[in-house]
Amino acid sequence: MSLEKIKLGTQGLEVAKIGLGCMGMTELAGMEIYGKADEKEAIQTIHRSLELGGSFLDTADLYGPLINEQLIAKAIKGKRNEFTLATKFGYEIDDNDVLTWGFDGSKSYVKKAVERSLRNLGTDYIDLYYLHRVDPNTPIEETVEAMSELVKEGKVGYIGLSEVSSDTIKKAHAIYPLTAVQSEFSLFERSVEEAGILATLKELGIGFVAYSPLGRGFLTGDIQTPDDLAVDDFRRSMPRFQGEQFYKNIELLNAIQQLAKEKEITPSQLALAWILEKGHSPIPGTKRIKYLEQNLAAVDVVLTTEELGKLESIIPLGTITGDRYDANGMQMVNQ
Repeated sequence: MSLEKIKLGTQGLEVAKIGLGCMGMTELAGMEIYGKADEKEAIQTIHRSLELGGSFLDTADLYGPLINEQLIAKAIKGKRNEFTLATKFGYEIDDNDVLTWGFDGSKSYVKKAVERSLRNLGTDYIDLYYLHRVDPNTPIEETVEAMSELVKEGKVGYIGLSEVSSDTIKKAHAIYPLTAVQSEFSLFERSVEEAGILATLKELGIGFVAYSPLGRGFLTGDIQTPDDLAVDDFRRSMPRFQGEQFYKNIELLNAIQQLAKEKEITPSQLALAWILEKGHSPIPGTKRIKYLEQNLAAVDVVLTTEELGKLESIIPLGTITGDRYDANGMQMVNQ
């Protein structure tokens, strides 16, 4: 198996059909993400991904902060041109490398953030540069204009946005063509579909990258009770993993697992194949080779019309599975 490349959007960028989300390979502001990370194992996973054609890496300056980009620099050293690097900015990190949890989309911060990411990634260009979250105090037009200057300077190949509304996408795209928008999307999280955002992207020729395509790990089937999560696991704050909603989601998962069993694949592979069938680019995160290989094998899964119908009937559009963030986190999403 070797992943083919596909066009992401209509601006010329080609990426591996399934990307690798790197967030869990380091801590985030002192919190463990999806369990304890090991740098050596994470780097081996990135190398194995490349061997299988999985050359599309997704990170952000937020992760760590900064140390995730630094880890990737170690992994890609000597092989930079074989990878497609995507990173993000917009959460404010001060001059002492401290995450303030504020936002900054100002022109001066855009320039500051890209130089820092280039340095941390050990490269002189970033293939795809996203605004991580919209700064409510800076017009999106100003931020995108500044990002477009980075393209003209050769520091960035293509630009994108993350967790944005159709209105914001249209305003941004009018300033400079967007290549991609990234949002959470899975069988358990389809709000971008319900809000018409995917339709907007299709209309404008912008690619869609699905992060957390396995429902923050719920769709792997490895989590059967809330106690399966470590005490300091950030998912404990998410409504999807809390109280009665958790057990309603387990019922949905059981039905999805049954369909996967019938096809002799894992529920993760079924969930990823569903996204690929819809024409989107998933970036499942893992720091272990075993799960990486399972995830990338989803490209070989073929879903029939009947199977897609059965899957959609298990968890139709509009199914409530719990918000993707707690109340504070949802306020950071541009809706």
